[in-house]
Amino acid sequence: MTMEKRETFSSRLGFVLISAGCAIGLGNVWRFPYITGQYGGAAFVLLYLLFLVILGLPVMVMELAVGRASQRSIALSFQRLEPTGSKWHWYSYVGFAGNYLLMMFYTVIAGWLLYYFVKMLRGDFVGLDTEGVAGQFVELMGAPGTMTLYMVIVVCIGMLVCVQGLRNGVERVNKVMMVCLLALMVVLAVNSVLLDGAEEGLRFYLQPNFHNLAYDAEGNWILGEAVFAAMGQAFFTLSLGIGAIAIFGSYIGKEHRLAGEALRIGVLDTCVAFVAGLIIFPACSAYGVATENGPPLVFMTLPNIFNAMPMGRLWGAAFFLFLSFAALSTVIAVFENIISFTMDRWWMSRKKAVLINFVGVLVLSMPCVLGCNLWSGFTVLGMDVSGIEDFLVSQNILPLGSLLYVLFCTSRKGWGWDRFLAEANEGQGLAFPKGVRFYVSYVLPVIVLFIFIMGYWDKFIAG
Repeated sequence: MTMEKRETFSSRLGFVLISAGCAIGLGNVWRFPYITGQYGGAAFVLLYLLFLVILGLPVMVMELAVGRASQRSIALSFQRLEPTGSKWHWYSYVGFAGNYLLMMFYTVIAGWLLYYFVKMLRGDFVGLDTEGVAGQFVELMGAPGTMTLYMVIVVCIGMLVCVQGLRNGVERVNKVMMVCLLALMVVLAVNSVLLDGAEEGLRFYLQPNFHNLAYDAEGNWILGEAVFAAMGQAFFTLSLGIGAIAIFGSYIGKEHRLAGEALRIGVLDTCVAFVAGLIIFPACSAYGVATENGPPLVFMTLPNIFNAMPMGRLWGAAFFLFLSFAALSTVIAVFENIISFTMDRWWMSRKKAVLINFVGVLVLSMPCVLGCNLWSGFTVLGMDVSGIEDFLVSQNILPLGSLLYVLFCTSRKGWGWDRFLAEANEGQGLAFPKGVRFYVSYVLPVIVLFIFIMGYWDKFIAG
C-alpha cells in the first residue's frame, strides 16, 4: 500500500502548544519545585534558566531541524539526511524504544492522577488525618485492578485522540487542554498566593539568595550538586533525544526560523514549571509542610493541604485536573510519535497503526502496574519495575539520543553544520547564531556526556 499523505498543523499556535505539551509533564510539577526547594529557591531558578538557554534550546533546534528537513518521524529522518553508507539511522529503533519505555510507566502515573481527580471530586479525603491521606495512596498501590482500569482509560483517551489525525485530533484536543491547563494554573496560583502565611514561601521562591544556593541548612557546600541539578532539569524538561520533538518539526512549513520556535516552546514549558512553584511553595509555607520528592509531594503532602484549606475539595479537584491535563498532553504527543514511526517504517494507515500500538502500550504498561503490588519484590540493582523503565529513559536514552542529534547536526560525517544551519535559519524570525559553532560542536557534547556520566555516579556511587 502507499503511504498516507503527510499532514501538517493548521496553525503556528497549534504547533507551539502541542510541542510544549510534549515537554510539559509531571517533572514540571513535582520535580521542579522539589529541587528548587532543595537548592536555594529563586537563585536556583536563575541558574536553571541559564542552562535552559545554553543547553536545552540548542538541542531542541537541532531536533526540530532534523524533523523539518526530513519530513519524517525518527523512523526515517536520519535515513533521509545521512551520508550514503553511514549508520546514524540505527538509532531510530533506540528512540522508538525510548518512547515506548516512557509510556510504559507514564500512562500508569497519569492514571493515578485521574483517579485522584475523581477522589477529590467525591470528597474521599474530607475528614482524614495525615495518616489517612497517606493510606489512600498505599491503598491505590495495592489495587492492581483499579490501577489497570485508570491506565486503560488514559491509553484509550490518547489513542482515540490520535486516530482522528493530526489536525482533527491531536492539534484540536491539545489546544483545548493546554488552554484549560494554563487557566487552571493561574487560578490555583492566585489562590495559593493569597493564603495566610504564604509570604515566606513566596520570598524563598522569588527573592534570590545565593548563599542558599551554595550552602544547605547545615552549612554543607552544595553548589556543585546545585549546578548539576540545574543542568539536568534544564536538559530533561524538554523531552529531547527520542524524536518526540522532531516529529512536530516534520509537520511544519519553512515560514519561520527554528530558533524562535524552540524559544517559544521553552518559554511556555518554563512558565508552567514556574507557576507550579507559585502553587506549591506558598501553599506549603501557609500550612507548614515541606516539599518532598516525587509521589509523596503530589499524592500525600498536597492532598493534606487541600484537606485543610477552605473549599479544599474544589481546589484539590482543580489541581488534579490540571495535573491530568499536563500528563495527557505528554501522552498524546508521544503516542503521535509512536504512531507516526509505525506509519513511516511499515507504510501502514493511521487506523492500523493506532490499533497495533493501542494493544502494544496496554500490554507493556502492565509490568509497571504489577510492579507496585504483585511484583513489588522484583528489583534490578535496587530499582523496581517503574524505576528501571524511568532509569533507562531518563539516564540513558534521553542524554545519549540528544548527544547523537548534536553530533549528527555538527559532524561532517553526519548531516553537517552547514546543512543544519541552513535548515534552522530558513524563514523569518530569530536566527540560530553562526558564532556558536565551536560551542555546539565541541563544548555542548561534552556537557551532555557529563550529564550522562553524573547520572550513573549519583545512581550507583554517590547514592
